[in-house]
Amino acid sequence: MDRRDFLRHTAAGAALAAAAPGALHASSGRGEGFEGRGAAPARAWQPEPFELEEATIAQLQEWMREGRYTARAITELYIRRIEALDRRGPELRHVLEINPDALEIAERLDAERRAGRVRGPLHGIPVLLKDNIDTHDRMTTTAGSLALEGSIPPRDAHIVTRLREAGAILLGKASLSEWANFRSTRSSSGWCARGGQGKNPYALDRSPCGSSSGTGGAIAANYAAVGVGTETDGSIVCPSNANSLVGIKPTIGLVSRSGIIPIAHSQDTAGPMARTVTDAAILLTAMAGPDPNDEATTPLRGRPPIDYTRFLDPRGLRGARIGVARNRFFGYSPAADAIVEEAIEAMRREGAEIIDPADIPHVGEYDDSEYTVLLYEFKADLNAYLASLGPNAPVRTLADIIEFNERNRAREMPYFGQEIFYMAQEKGPLTEKEYLDALEKNRRLSREEGIDAVLREHRLDAIVAPTGSPPWTIDLVNGDHYLGGSSQPAAVAGYPSITIPAGYVFGLPVGISFIGTAWSEPTLIRLAYALEQTLQARRPPRFLPTADLTAV
Repeated sequence: MDRRDFLRHTAAGAALAAAAPGALHASSGRGEGFEGRGAAPARAWQPEPFELEEATIAQLQEWMREGRYTARAITELYIRRIEALDRRGPELRHVLEINPDALEIAERLDAERRAGRVRGPLHGIPVLLKDNIDTHDRMTTTAGSLALEGSIPPRDAHIVTRLREAGAILLGKASLSEWANFRSTRSSSGWCARGGQGKNPYALDRSPCGSSSGTGGAIAANYAAVGVGTETDGSIVCPSNANSLVGIKPTIGLVSRSGIIPIAHSQDTAGPMARTVTDAAILLTAMAGPDPNDEATTPLRGRPPIDYTRFLDPRGLRGARIGVARNRFFGYSPAADAIVEEAIEAMRREGAEIIDPADIPHVGEYDDSEYTVLLYEFKADLNAYLASLGPNAPVRTLADIIEFNERNRAREMPYFGQEIFYMAQEKGPLTEKEYLDALEKNRRLSREEGIDAVLREHRLDAIVAPTGSPPWTIDLVNGDHYLGGSSQPAAVAGYPSITIPAGYVFGLPVGISFIGTAWSEPTLIRLAYALEQTLQARRPPRFLPTADLTAV
């Protein structure tokens, strides 16, 4: 793989029922849902008016308190929305399974509410999960792969346990770029063998990015109130950028990784994807917390939980020192750059002190070492995950998956191969010098000599940069045409970043990212919320066949 391939791949990905619940099933074919041959519809598809469109968690809670809706009624409405858009109409193909128990769970939560017990802001709120997050119920967890088809893990992921305890309704499993976009150097973000090619609801011939493509497209299209994605490098922030969402990539260790199909433990994390910063903060509050099965969460043990909604301050930009990281992050899309420049000026008007430029040192110097670490950790971590599934696991090792894919090439590899799998399989144990040296280099250059260095030099609260370019045209023949993105420094460092909608280029979404040091989520949420309230940039998708070249 050449350097261009790696940068494109990691930035875009992670290497970076119809009438009733349970009746919706993913295809196991060649992505025929993408209009059969990859062509967009001839004209925009007009959905029926949706009474929950753009509804926030607070609005849904108010309506349930007033008796306007029950949790069951809200869940039914979202299921009908999925039925109307996912395999019919525009055929977005963002949901692999609907939880067959969703309505029963909603009814139990309604009974609790009638009895005077409301668990919190997520009580009765439907949430979609990316299909690499374990649930021990009647849904499967497959990473979009046929090799894991039918796999029901022996236990819930830790974040799933927390969401259930918070009263969330696990509505279903969202599609994803297969194996979180860590299978091929020529993959198409949003494609998996179980679900086919997902589409961007803003322009149906455009990529939803990945690897949390299904979560991104589904939440943008109002399939649920909020969703959970995962990221190794770009897989939360890129689909959030492409689908006009708020995405939070937390500090490694703020959210448990146990029970999530891995790529690399040094960079993997789950995080919220939502239409507003407020909803993302609510979801993060429920997800964050210590887990005895994940040593990265050790710093949280013994500490009181944090309610991240406490940091939602509309005047949060006043007095903040914000640096602009220009080197390597601007210059890919002049139109997107112009939108980000407007956002920077808006921050200045709101009282922020802008330090420009405030470039992050060493960006681009750890591309190869990042890739080395991911390859080593993928083999080790995936084999450990598969072993945790027990004796009934459909596959036991990465080698088994490679063999399965070769036996099922027509269904698993009609458009791209598994070159990354082969490269990972050749790696040795995590005691090898090549791995240890690469890991040390990554952490040093991205942390103390990278993000922390520029924050310290300029006394910054945060760094901002364009999240990425507007979404590109889907190309199953050649793979993604990703151009530009700012995810890598925070991803490699294990530090937090937040993207919010900033505007549109010919109707295609563009976001701006806030990047900070470890455990700086409160600061980033404060800044992101204040800018969101100033810009008010997000608008719902129109399901256009392609980019709106008449838009100014």
